[in-house]
Amino acid sequence: MTFYTYSFEKLEVWKDSKELTKLIYMATEKFPKNEIYVMVSQMRRAAISISSNIAEGSGRTNTKDQAHFYQIAYSSTIELLNQLIMSNELKFLSDDQYVETRLVIEKVSNKINALRKKRLSASPPKQLND
Repeated sequence: MTFYTYSFEKLEVWKDSKELTKLIYMATEKFPKNEIYVMVSQMRRAAISISSNIAEGSGRTNTKDQAHFYQIAYSSTIELLNQLIMSNELKFLSDDQYVETRLVIEKVSNKINALRKKRLSASPPKQLND
């Protein structure tokens, strides 16, 4: 079966953010059971928020709106980084998991930031009366 490919599905940053979400889901599987409704839930929601806001931003026609959703995605990435650091310090994550995931977070955050800046620097669409 062939599906239509939406614009966000072509973005490398969206693909990378999907991989980051998978990493977070796998990493949090072994967290202590008493963290399921706290740290695990929060990290998973932050991770899925990244790709979701990239997708939502790509669906906006106004460049300022697009940049706004990319900013939200970036903020979720930074939130996730904080949670990753805390998880490592609490020994919920191995050092190897921490390093691997942090490198992906850095890659994703840099790409989101570049995408946001690109949208902000895009010239606004011409008005019909111009």
